[in-house]
Amino acid sequence: MKANTLKIAVLILAFLAIGNQAFAQEGTVTIDQDSDITKLLEYKKDVKTVDLYKIQLDFGSRSKAMALEQKFRNTFSQWPTDVVYETPNYKVWVGNFSTRLEADIALLKIKKKFSKAMVFEPKKDN
Repeated sequence: MKANTLKIAVLILAFLAIGNQAFAQEGTVTIDQDSDITKLLEYKKDVKTVDLYKIQLDFGSRSKAMALEQKFRNTFSQWPTDVVYETPNYKVWVGNFSTRLEADIALLKIKKKFSKAMVFEPKKDN
């Protein structure tokens, strides 16, 4: 009697498993997002109150910095660049990375072409 009950239980489980596969549904999710959200997220990255990390490529004269910035833009267009003047040098800064990990991952790619690159956290303006 116990063996028959076990066989019946196994058959019921098998039918349930097959039935579950037969009635499974698939679908596609479409997200309709306002284009202003992307702009807002970019703006949020640039807010000076947020802790940001940047990558400095190199420093030197203004002409050297401008040429370096152009070379970087031709190689890596996905990150924004700035040429910043801090007496007595012009510095080329890249990106607005929200975490150190994000900056370090980008640095690994950038160092292949720009060996003097380094991650830093710029001073905040008060």
